[in-house]
Amino acid sequence: QVQLVDSGGDLAQPGGSLRLSCAASGFAFSLYAMSWARQAPGKGLEWVSGITSDGSNTYYADSVKGRFTISRDNAKNTVYLQMNSLKPEDTAVYYCAAPSVPLATVQAMCVIQGYDYWGQGTQVTVSS
Repeated sequence: QVQLVDSGGDLAQPGGSLRLSCAASGFAFSLYAMSWARQAPGKGLEWVSGITSDGSNTYYADSVKGRFTISRDNAKNTVYLQMNSLKPEDTAVYYCAAPSVPLATVQAMCVIQGYDYWGQGTQVTVSS
């Protein structure tokens, strides 16, 4: 069955960096777009970033554009989220996500509704 295992969350200072990883198994990873989403305390789930199946195109929410970088290694069935210039408002549980069918449009890729499988989440706390 599909399994997504998120890791890399930690406590970071404002301006610091973290790298999240998501190890995927149970499906043809290289054929599917992947995304990261986050849920801040008391708020709903927010789409953060997406990457096409071959890694050639990446997309970001305005709130993280220029600071976060998504990437993937299809040989390792792993997707990453490099987070730089962290802000306290980046504090959240971060989840990687996979769809159950290949996503046909950018619009479908950039919303949480496009995804059916979720990791267990990894906590990122940004505080001095």
